Amino acid sequence: MKMTLAALTLSLAAPAATAQQMTQTTPLERGGRIGSPETFTGTVFVAPVFGPEMNDVSAGEVTFMPGARSAWHTHPVGQYLVVTAGTGWYQEEGEAKQVMRTGDVVFAPAGVNHWHGATEGTSVTHYAIQAVEDGSAVTWGARVSDEDYGG
Repeated sequence: MKMTLAALTLSLAAPAATAQQMTQTTPLERGGRIGSPETFTGTVFVAPVFGPEMNDVSAGEVTFMPGARSAWHTHPVGQYLVVTAGTGWYQEEGEAKQVMRTGDVVFAPAGVNHWHGATEGTSVTHYAIQAVEDGSAVTWGARVSDEDYGG
């Protein structure tokens, strides 16, 4: 009887243990779009990498063509940028513009107003990783002026 009960318990538990499984998506399946002119200057391609299924964390692959950049913005939980190709710039409000290159990881703490994008002569691609808090992962501000971008 104990063995039958144990076998029944295992057989009932087995489907629950295998209900979730690993998945794989290709870049073509994930798609993407040109970034909105309300939040980007220049040509920017934004493609989802993964949605917020894991602790409300999501990621997007963002490619900025030369001269393109984001608007000023903040993140309620912060943001990681993992640079995968090219050379770009990022800037925290009130600080000097900084260079980011392939392999660099940039962290913007929660609430820090910043922008990021390509340099004037090179493109840059990065993964942008952030979490949602109170239904939002980003608060957009003003577009970065040509003067601020070039200065």
